[in-house]
Amino acid sequence: MKLSQLLKNVEVKNEYKDVDAVQVTSDSRLVKEGYLFVCIKGAVFDGHSVAQKMLEIGAVAVVTDHDLGLDSQVIVENTRDAYSQICSNFFGNPAEKLRLIGLTGTNGKTTTTFLIKQILENVGKKVGLIGTVQNMVGDEVYPAHYTTPDPHELQSLFRKMVDANCEYCVMEVSSQALAQGRVSGIHFMLAAFTNLTQDHLDYHKTWENYFAAKRMLFENCDIALTNVDDENGLKIVEGLPCKVKTYGVKNIDSDFTARNVMFASDGVKYELVCDRIGTVKCPIPGRFSVYNSLCAASVALTLGFSLEEVIGAIAKSNGVKGRIEVVPTGTDYTVIIDYAHSPDGLENIISSLREIAKGRVVTLFGCGGDRDRTKRPKMGKIAAELSDFCVVTSDNPRSEDASAIIDDILEGMKDTKTPYKVVVNRKDAIRWAMENAQTDDIILLAGKGHETYQILPTGTIHFDEREVVRDILTDCPSEASN
Repeated sequence: MKLSQLLKNVEVKNEYKDVDAVQVTSDSRLVKEGYLFVCIKGAVFDGHSVAQKMLEIGAVAVVTDHDLGLDSQVIVENTRDAYSQICSNFFGNPAEKLRLIGLTGTNGKTTTTFLIKQILENVGKKVGLIGTVQNMVGDEVYPAHYTTPDPHELQSLFRKMVDANCEYCVMEVSSQALAQGRVSGIHFMLAAFTNLTQDHLDYHKTWENYFAAKRMLFENCDIALTNVDDENGLKIVEGLPCKVKTYGVKNIDSDFTARNVMFASDGVKYELVCDRIGTVKCPIPGRFSVYNSLCAASVALTLGFSLEEVIGAIAKSNGVKGRIEVVPTGTDYTVIIDYAHSPDGLENIISSLREIAKGRVVTLFGCGGDRDRTKRPKMGKIAAELSDFCVVTSDNPRSEDASAIIDDILEGMKDTKTPYKVVVNRKDAIRWAMENAQTDDIILLAGKGHETYQILPTGTIHFDEREVVRDILTDCPSEASN
């Protein structure tokens, strides 16, 4: 593809030779002869530092944000924004041929996107999905490396969706992706907001930066759907030109409201009130399932689907791996896996389990290393205050010492009376919890969710909690069933 075609809608500050490029990348490790290399400055590595080397390897040109004194350079204002547009051009601008639905917020994105996909598919639409657990083109599954992929992978997925005749794409849009320009230049038909609580401050540094990143999604959409029960629900769309629709449980003036909510171990039930009233039965238990299903229903109703179609689709919906996932054990206690890894996420899942628990709620959790340290004692306090027993262990310690992370967690638990057990090794911790389970206990394995790995200071290992539970039951069936 000609360089001029790749640079369409990119403001270029200098003259350049209109050469052919066979591929584009911002990863210096992937550059081969004939590639266009885009220099991006990250937290650790600056692509500008290897621009000359990329040309020597065989790159036809390098895109930079300042003059490097190179013959084959293309100077732009912002290389992140430019890279997003270049990748879009390279794949034929596929997003323009899709009806894009983007979700952002701290919690609920994954389950809600799956619910929206299932609703749209139940009414006969072919749908793509991009998110934390996996990427999908119709029924085809592709691995997810990030919640929102980098521009090259993202546009490649859009291209696959268009080629497979998908009409809609539902995607999670993370705050990091927004801040890094991964969706720069992409316009959404509808953008939805779930909630906003403390998370990712290790990256954004301040709450204001985190909020501003989330708000960027609504600057590029036709319709914004927002949760008005969240204190940031209206702030995040304030002053923007998009059309605004609202949903909520507590705020009865919302465009879409859930009332007369009932909870059970096999799901939630409520009346959905809009211009009509219908009864929603969502087969995913927990209070947050009300918000997730209400958001999904509100999206579909805003898109013009009927109340009967939406309610019928939700009733048939499936759960999501790693989100309030019940692991079969054949015992008299229950093991549930959930991705909750933020203070609010942990509070939501434990509170929801308390509403359906017949016995104790035993929460097994840790906190990630090389991430926001301030949330560790907060999560410790929440777990201790809401659980009957806690097992404090490791999560993904990364480069940090797991015991030091646990010490931070215990700071938040020291003034509570809830008993707890510290077991640093996560597999040993799960074993301990299962071997000491009582009849009707719910053992919540929080933090890992859909992940099938654990990141340790020594490297990444395979770690799937479903397999761990199964192996423990196989090793000690008599103890596990006591």
